[in-house]
Amino acid sequence: MEVFDCIRTRRSIRKYKDKPVPWEMVVEIMQAGKYAPFAGNVFNAKFVVIKNDEKRRAIAEACVQQYWMQDAPIHIVVCGEPEKADRFYGTRGVRLYTIQGCAAAVENMLLTAHSLGLGSCWVGAFDEEEIRRLCNLPEIVNVQAIVTIGYADEVPTPPPKYRIEHAMFFEKWWGRIEGPKTGVGMWSPYIKHAVTETHRHIRKHGKKLVEKVKEKFKKK
Repeated sequence: MEVFDCIRTRRSIRKYKDKPVPWEMVVEIMQAGKYAPFAGNVFNAKFVVIKNDEKRRAIAEACVQQYWMQDAPIHIVVCGEPEKADRFYGTRGVRLYTIQGCAAAVENMLLTAHSLGLGSCWVGAFDEEEIRRLCNLPEIVNVQAIVTIGYADEVPTPPPKYRIEHAMFFEKWWGRIEGPKTGVGMWSPYIKHAVTETHRHIRKHGKKLVEKVKEKFKKK
């Protein structure tokens, strides 16, 4: 699967088949997470794989009663180790770089799961202390996300997305540049104006042309 196709067609899956996921696929997904960019190459994330039925039900309960989660045969609890980033980057490493690195790891895992024919979902709503208790996490670790993995039992409708011209600026906030008066999207008003003006000129000069032709025939 091409990279952009994988990005474009990935969906958040909340319905899963009762079918186990091969362990080698789970490992490949976590390998993808490991290769995400981390500030200064300080890898400060850990992945806790949950397969136990009872524990998955408890995690679904701790994720504000998102009971659909328990049907996913694999949960990956993504944890951050902020103290590692603190050694090199101080407060910014704790409050920003750890979160960025773990988020990049999660996205890598989602895309890899999709490329392997699996469904996945990034879950960010949870009772962190309850997840900590269920997974026996030390106090120095924080929970960044939970990723559900399994074979999809649904095909979600693609959600609406902003056009790229509505999500980008040049040089500064709200910065725009003059572009060609052709194309689609943000240039469509120019096209509409050009078409309208063309029609107006045709009507105006067309009448004059008809009148001149009639005058010539009369003279003959």
